[in-house]
Amino acid sequence: MDEMLEMGRQVLAAQPFSRLVGAELTGFAEGSAELTIALSPQLEQQNGFVHGGVISYAADNALTFAGGSVLGPQVLTSEYKINYVRPGLGEAIIARATVIASIKTRAVCRCDVFSIKDGEEKLCAAVQGTISKTGEA
Repeated sequence: MDEMLEMGRQVLAAQPFSRLVGAELTGFAEGSAELTIALSPQLEQQNGFVHGGVISYAADNALTFAGGSVLGPQVLTSEYKINYVRPGLGEAIIARATVIASIKTRAVCRCDVFSIKDGEEKLCAAVQGTISKTGEA
């Protein structure tokens, strides 16, 4: 297995909330990250759609992993904006994030979150955020 992906999976496993929702890091390379969550009724809202908080979490964490891939492991989300495009339905959601631009202490990243139903991906949300290095720069 890729060393960077394995390290990222260890970081994800250390996050209690990520374990709670069953998140899995399915891709991790310099400048990009992919996070997948298998869906269950516990992750739905009252109408049977994926809860917006779950979609937002997936985007936030994928953005942070992507930013961290170029800034190092000591990073936090400074801000992000999410546009929900359609309700999430299906077996899983997948968040794919990439770094758009970075400097020494910040990375601007973009993330698309898709729901997967019967093997077909549909865009649920489009997200952009800023990831910042923590500690001494």
